[in-house]
Amino acid sequence: MFGNLRNRHLLMVWQLAVLALLGGCVTNPVTYDSSCPIIAESLFVYGHFQDQATGVAVSQEGRIFVSFPRWDKEPLYSVAEVMTDGTLRPYPDQDWNRWGKDVADHPEAHFVCAQSVIVDEDDFLWILDPASPDFKGVVPGGAKLIKVDPATDKVERVILFDDAAAPRGSYLNDVRIDPSGDYAYITDSGLGAIVVVNLENGRIRRLLADNPSTRAEPGYVPEIEGRELRDESGRVPQIHADGIAIDAEGDYLYYHALTARALYRIRTTYLKDERLTEEQLAGHVERVKVTGAVDGMQMDADDNLYFTALEDSALKVYRPADNTLETVVRDYRIHWPDSIDVGADGNLYFTDSQINRMPRFNQGKDRRGVPYKFFRTWLTPY
Repeated sequence: MFGNLRNRHLLMVWQLAVLALLGGCVTNPVTYDSSCPIIAESLFVYGHFQDQATGVAVSQEGRIFVSFPRWDKEPLYSVAEVMTDGTLRPYPDQDWNRWGKDVADHPEAHFVCAQSVIVDEDDFLWILDPASPDFKGVVPGGAKLIKVDPATDKVERVILFDDAAAPRGSYLNDVRIDPSGDYAYITDSGLGAIVVVNLENGRIRRLLADNPSTRAEPGYVPEIEGRELRDESGRVPQIHADGIAIDAEGDYLYYHALTARALYRIRTTYLKDERLTEEQLAGHVERVKVTGAVDGMQMDADDNLYFTALEDSALKVYRPADNTLETVVRDYRIHWPDSIDVGADGNLYFTDSQINRMPRFNQGKDRRGVPYKFFRTWLTPY
């Protein structure tokens, strides 16, 4: 889908709130100041969700899919399609969204804790379910990757992860499909690793599990919306490999631990080579750029890497061609920009999960605001 930016002016039939630029506030650079927030004129806001959304994916026809993980509250749906009138449709159907409600068994056939969604180059929707409600451990038999055909709204394939691929303490976070269609790459933010799935023969391997590139950075304390990110005990959460992206040619896989400053990459040829030892594989990891805390990442057709910059309430772009960073949009109505996708209309779509406002990071006080929002903004940096 990233190589096809047709329908640049794709009609979005629900009403968009176009936000005005607030005069008198410095926009770039800026320090956190709640009394004088930045309001970006390029930011379009959708306020549809009563549940905490993380993943977002946009098909080539402009259909929008969103995932709602089962964290501290029970979501209405685990995965839904955002309809043109703003309502939600359980996706791919109601049955897949029944676990935890009127279904307590068969976690392999229902969404347990759907974390992320992505559309591949052939317009198939992939749904990643780490099956760890409220991060309390993987439900046996529940961790899986699901492939859905939006043309028929039918599940095409379910790939289950056993204890070796998804140990109990793991949290499979995000996924990218190789443009060749033969491999899937998944980050594990719970324990730290890159999970590589051979889609041809079904072989699954956990790689770089002991490598610093997939691990949280010791001593690093993210500061989001002017507050240090700490739990009830004052500890910084150790969130490991999280954001992930692959270039248009499928040559490089980029990834980033969330509570870490650095962006890394590795050639996919090395990840596919089963002859390499872990030590040899580690020798091919490249430290790319210092970015600060990052959650979602996505690349466009020109191999520009867009990512959510948590400490700046912003989206930024890294351009490997000249090793530069730019801010795309910055706005203090963005609390925790989570997953991101590049639409066929040439816009960026991203969710705001407000993770930093959850009770566990605010001494038990819930600072999240409802409805949860997701956003659309221009690709062009301001």
